[in-house]
Amino acid sequence: MMTAQGKGSMKKSKPSYFMAILGVALVLFILGILGWLVINTSKLETYFKGSVQVHAFIREGSPQREIDIAKNVIKSKPYARNVEYITKEKARQTFIGDGNQDWNKVLDYNPLPASIDFYLDPSYVNKDSLKVITTEIMKNFIISEVKYPDAVVTNLNNVVKKVGYFLLALAGILALIVIILIDNTIKLAMFSNRFLIKTMQMVGATRWFISKPFDTKAIINGLISALLAIAAILLLIYAVENWWLPEIKALKDNGSLLLLFLALIIIGISITFISTHRSVTKYLKMKLDDLY
Repeated sequence: MMTAQGKGSMKKSKPSYFMAILGVALVLFILGILGWLVINTSKLETYFKGSVQVHAFIREGSPQREIDIAKNVIKSKPYARNVEYITKEKARQTFIGDGNQDWNKVLDYNPLPASIDFYLDPSYVNKDSLKVITTEIMKNFIISEVKYPDAVVTNLNNVVKKVGYFLLALAGILALIVIILIDNTIKLAMFSNRFLIKTMQMVGATRWFISKPFDTKAIINGLISALLAIAAILLLIYAVENWWLPEIKALKDNGSLLLLFLALIIIGISITFISTHRSVTKYLKMKLDDLY
């Protein structure tokens, strides 16, 4: 009678394992999507910060030699990227190219100053760093003024902080939910094996002998779940990059994505293994009557 119950439990365990694999894969998929959003948010932050441009305007009549020296000094600084000298004529062409009207009919001279323009390194895009940079550049006597999009810098940093805190809180909550859901999913799958576990114990099998096949199965199932989640994430990323939002390809970071997938595999295997081993130990300690 007991053997029949054990065989029946084994048959019932197959669909339970199947549903457990799908359940864990779904939870890992959701966690992976959040991780992908965090990666893209970080890359997007770097992209926007790297697009902040500083203009160091040059005093009228400054010698070209002094301009070249000032340009090279700025170019040597760690905060400056793509340093370029903008002549008065080039500034006029840019002004007109932005859709503004030429002033030739009103003025007989070019009122726009020459400038040394450069993009900031993303790590220096904050108000404190820009104040130091502005003070340093203004020490050169040929520089009349330093301008940068102050409102953009302030708003960008505020938005980045808020998004960072939100994603951090969301990641913490989701991680807790992931652990609870996977643990409950595995417990449900192991519930159908409780008589089989007890039968093996009653015929004299050791705890290690009983738990080994279940632990091995848990590792395999956790790996399969993680691989299914990764495959679904890759399909979603492909769809987003090729059909819905092609511009996001510029933010793609294969290294971070690989680390994310490795983390999903580790999480899937670890939680599945721990939950399974705990369930097996729990049923081994229970009395036969308590299993019904």
